[in-house]
Amino acid sequence: MKRLRNNRNITGLLFVSPWIIGFLIFTAFPLLYSLFLSFQQVKITTDGIKTKFVKFGNYEYAFTVDGTFLDRVMTYLEEMVISVPIIIVFSLIIALLLNQKVKFRGVFRTIFFLPVIIASGPVIKELIDQGITTIPSIEQYAIYQTLNENPEGFFNGILLYLIKNLIVILWYSGVQILIFLAALQKMDKQIFDAAKIDGASNWEFFWKITLPSLVPMIVVNLIYTIVTYSVFSLNPIIEHIQKNMFKVDTGYGYASALSWIYFLIIAAALAIAVGAMTLKRKKNYT
Repeated sequence: MKRLRNNRNITGLLFVSPWIIGFLIFTAFPLLYSLFLSFQQVKITTDGIKTKFVKFGNYEYAFTVDGTFLDRVMTYLEEMVISVPIIIVFSLIIALLLNQKVKFRGVFRTIFFLPVIIASGPVIKELIDQGITTIPSIEQYAIYQTLNENPEGFFNGILLYLIKNLIVILWYSGVQILIFLAALQKMDKQIFDAAKIDGASNWEFFWKITLPSLVPMIVVNLIYTIVTYSVFSLNPIIEHIQKNMFKVDTGYGYASALSWIYFLIIAAALAIAVGAMTLKRKKNYT
């Protein structure tokens, strides 16, 4: 019996060994090497890569000298705080609508998921350049002209950002819609039948049954949305990191430091979002 168990363990390890080897070579090693480079001044010469240990010099430069990076980080955080809730709420609303018994549900699901397939960096960039990502003829409305007169205001800046990027924001919602839709279809209909017998309204169905049941999927979608939004190829922070990779005065060492700072910012955002949802869920249960 013990021998059979050992053989099964070996067989299992053999099956997963390609993934483990690939992870160690193509993920773990580059991560650790980039962490090493973040503490180095890197120069590429004809003799190879030359490194010089500078302690936390690259990180100090990022926070004390490189104002562009800090400005882009603040802009990224503001946009993420605005965009992520909108994407989650929009995805939930569309999933609730698609879960109803309507004709051509499969066609509508395909339409809402289609941007996930075609929304690559070059495609989005071309749409932005052509002005297709904004609300049509929005410049003619008085509210847009009023906001545009004072774009530096905090709330004005938020509203202008939403107006200019609303379609792009909604394009991030395809996967989230499918996740919510799958969760809605797995709900036990007997709970709704029992609530209907007790006289519950559709409003009470949503707030007391549907929404609490979807909290785990909301957490999943929060994580997916934050990560997807943060690693999009047109993200200004990623563009800034890429530009610094090939500069003579900064190079790979400084770019690696920026990458790790950005990684910690994303990790902190994920921890705050997931922690807030977890605390809220525990509070509701208690």
